[in-house]
Amino acid sequence: MDIDLMLSLLPDFGAGVLHTLGLVIAALAGGLSCGFIAHMLRETGRRPFVWLYWAYTVAWRGVPFLIHLFIVYFGLPSVGISLDPYAAAAITLSIYSGAYFAEIFRACWESIPAGQIEAAQVMGIDRRRIFRHIQLPQALRAAVPLVAHQTVLLVKESALASVITYPELTLTASRIVSAQFVYVEPYILLAGCYWLLALAIGRIGKLLARRLARGLA
Repeated sequence: MDIDLMLSLLPDFGAGVLHTLGLVIAALAGGLSCGFIAHMLRETGRRPFVWLYWAYTVAWRGVPFLIHLFIVYFGLPSVGISLDPYAAAAITLSIYSGAYFAEIFRACWESIPAGQIEAAQVMGIDRRRIFRHIQLPQALRAAVPLVAHQTVLLVKESALASVITYPELTLTASRIVSAQFVYVEPYILLAGCYWLLALAIGRIGKLLARRLARGLA
């Protein structure tokens, strides 16, 4: 293993990390928004919205992300919609992860004891205050570890954006391998970058969970 070679490759991987983070942050924001909207539509209890929720979550979770990415990037131009690699990957990852976040929100919402809601209603507390002071804090506390885990998976899924030539970490390593005909060093650096990102996300998730726990104590 050539340490000098690995050191010389660090700037390239630094750029790859920035591109990966740019994609993941955009997809995380979009995914959380999609998931929350889908969950709130389901919570209305109206049949069309409930059906739409299940159609969305089943369709997007039941098909591999790469297939969705191919449809968006290669299929949409046939109907006059062309997206650059970043936009295609960010939009697809947002909608794809949103289906998982919607299920996370649903599970966390349903974990709140019904007795608490009933007691608040008996006391005359309106629905808005019940949502703000009882349901939302507890749901957030339960959701943080799951969202952190899903974000780690999101980082891993972002590697597939290399297939449509978005210059994230995996494509960075592949280009180095193709140009320099070295294999061990680039892929060790690639694995290390993903490991550090996962470690950082897990740490942030734990810190947020502790802060929320103190806030509810």
